[in-house]
Amino acid sequence: MALVIRTWNVFHGNANPPERGGFLEQMVRLITEDRPDIVALQELPAWSLRRLEGWSGMRASGAVAARPLLISAELGRVVTELHHGFFRSALTGQANAILLRPDLQPVAKDSIVLNPWSFRRRVGRELGLDAGTRLAWAKARRVCHAVRTPGLTVANLHGSSLLDRRIPDAELLRAAVFAESLAERADVLVLAGDFNVWRGKSRTLAQLTGPDWGFSRAIEGIDQILVRGARTGQPRHWTVEQRTVDGRLLSDHAPVEVTVE
Repeated sequence: MALVIRTWNVFHGNANPPERGGFLEQMVRLITEDRPDIVALQELPAWSLRRLEGWSGMRASGAVAARPLLISAELGRVVTELHHGFFRSALTGQANAILLRPDLQPVAKDSIVLNPWSFRRRVGRELGLDAGTRLAWAKARRVCHAVRTPGLTVANLHGSSLLDRRIPDAELLRAAVFAESLAERADVLVLAGDFNVWRGKSRTLAQLTGPDWGFSRAIEGIDQILVRGARTGQPRHWTVEQRTVDGRLLSDHAPVEVTVE
């Protein structure tokens, strides 16, 4: 049976351009209304993780990357409601989530920090990063989390957004090794999310889509769905019209979608 898989960086629930109000619930309902099988989301406020199942009707598994600055994520939500375009994730933290159709029963879950201190130190030395770049890399904690169901493992990540693209490239390889370690040998393995690297400029993407790793071909842009162990259709970005609701363009990223056969 074919699987429809999507990924979307939801831009903290903002429209493009950002507005005073937030539109996260509308985004989640939009991306899940036709009942896809798997959805990977990035740049969620931490408070939203408890609401995703109610909005989507799907199983939700989340991972917090940056914790809220205030005592609770809910308090951060209340303050951010004053102006979403201004506060964004400053008070609500940041999280990622994987949504599964209800009959896909998870048998294993795990997560990994993509830029812990030990990794930054080692890669910083290898790449010859200057002090300013190392400091910028440390500012935002990034994670990859994965869910395994029988015969299928899905990993979701949001790479660091830095001028030196070798940094998210190193994080992407770390995420792929982690995802492979959770998967069983015969699993279909899906690596999805906002990689923050570009096809043609990424050594890691070339490796992952080469014969040694065997993932499906990458597309243009930083949002990707790579699949190993099954045939796929051509991934595609949603059109502007598909993510426009009530005349408002939702998020500064377009969802990416692929069908796995």
